[in-house]
Amino acid sequence: MITTILKASENFCIHQIRINHLVSETLPKKRTLIAYIDIDTSIDKKYRVYVAADSGFMQRVSKLFLEEDESDEETLIDMALETTNLIVGSAKVIAEEEDVEPYTISTPHFLKIDVFDFQYDTLKVITIEEDDMIIAIKELS
Repeated sequence: MITTILKASENFCIHQIRINHLVSETLPKKRTLIAYIDIDTSIDKKYRVYVAADSGFMQRVSKLFLEEDESDEETLIDMALETTNLIVGSAKVIAEEEDVEPYTISTPHFLKIDVFDFQYDTLKVITIEEDDMIIAIKELS
């Protein structure tokens, strides 16, 4: 599952943000806007996908979609939710096209603005210049 979500995340960076990115597994220790979306697979497994990005990353998204140079906190939260929905929704389509285990997604939820401190099974970090976005997955059942 991390493969399709990472691919969708990288596609987002390549085709939307259009700036080179790096992928690592080093969890940054900085404040992030943290959202999640739950996934139900066809084999009755549930997962939570966390998308956590620092304000600089979310400001890039806000500039892209809203053309705002300085977004307020509420707008950045909205962008975190939208980014989560776009990436995981795109991953769902990629999984279907590649005939990987199909799944359904729920509505994204915002958790908090803080250091990412949730338990996870798999984690990837996408870095664009000095800005980071964390993609983490936790099996729920």
